[in-house]
Amino acid sequence: MKKILALMFNLFIGAILATVTGGGLMAAVVAGGALSLIPKTITGSLPMAIQVEIWEKDIVEGLWASNAFLTFAFNADQYVLQGKVVHIPQAGAAPGVVVNRTELPATVTQRTDVDITYAIDEITANPVLIPDADTVELSYDKRTSVTSEMRAAMYEAAALNMIYRWSPEAATRILRTTGEAVAAHLPSATGNRKSLKLSDIKKAQTQFNKDNVPSADRYLLLDAEMYDQLTNDMTANQNRDFLAAYDEKNGILGRIYGFNVIQRSQVMRYTNASTPAKRQWSAAGAATDNAAAIAWQKQSLERALGDVKFFENLQDATYYGDIYSALIRLGGRIRRNDGKGVLAIVQDASE
Repeated sequence: MKKILALMFNLFIGAILATVTGGGLMAAVVAGGALSLIPKTITGSLPMAIQVEIWEKDIVEGLWASNAFLTFAFNADQYVLQGKVVHIPQAGAAPGVVVNRTELPATVTQRTDVDITYAIDEITANPVLIPDADTVELSYDKRTSVTSEMRAAMYEAAALNMIYRWSPEAATRILRTTGEAVAAHLPSATGNRKSLKLSDIKKAQTQFNKDNVPSADRYLLLDAEMYDQLTNDMTANQNRDFLAAYDEKNGILGRIYGFNVIQRSQVMRYTNASTPAKRQWSAAGAATDNAAAIAWQKQSLERALGDVKFFENLQDATYYGDIYSALIRLGGRIRRNDGKGVLAIVQDASE
């Protein structure tokens, strides 16, 4: 049945071509028959390659749509060189100022500027093969399904990697939870941890205020369990006020103590050392893993998007099918050397 439909489609296209070129019925049959001999990547139609530029644009748009929190940081895209390295000229210390100067001549100083340079990370998807038989016997939907899953996996990897880059390490930038004992919720963690309390968020607010961090554009990223702990600690009135700031488009669930709260399945994990050390999600889990929330002000973090590429190898002679893969270069950092404007709220162990 599929072959009959394919032949009818090709005869129809042939008739159109014959009309345009001034040919008759025989020309239509010949043209349609010729079209039937062309290899198909879409059942019953002409072969069609992925429009790479469009897919690369979709990858970028999907990255921000799936992880809106990544946009709540300083955008350093303009400083990316050759799609791989960020190079930012940064002004040195501002000159001093004296009121009612009495000593002359004044001391002459010179501003020393510095260059900040760092390589951005490369996230690549494993190549996926779609056998030739699938392109003929199934449908174009399989290719769409495969590439959609590929993009989703890359988005998650890029988001977790960025969170790692944004997470502080200095003891002065880490707070510990102080609530009642709850079971550890990270996959490999065992024992109990202190839950997240409203008072822990209040401490973060106080620290930002002491550090003279702007009050606007403050964010708090929580995993699902820590978000549940936080909302359970709210009174009915606090919960009402919290939800008044709900913004579905930007992924904001509410606002508490000046922080716009965002929730995702995974955020960050730290060790249980006296000064907790952050851990990549790609590393094996540990019984002592502690979940963490990240608090920041928009101008205190930076993101930079480099190359975004989509690759296709159609009708590969050695694999007898089509192969697809993709690449994203995305990097970021804490902008200030002293780390101000960023805090991690790490679970504390509980007996």
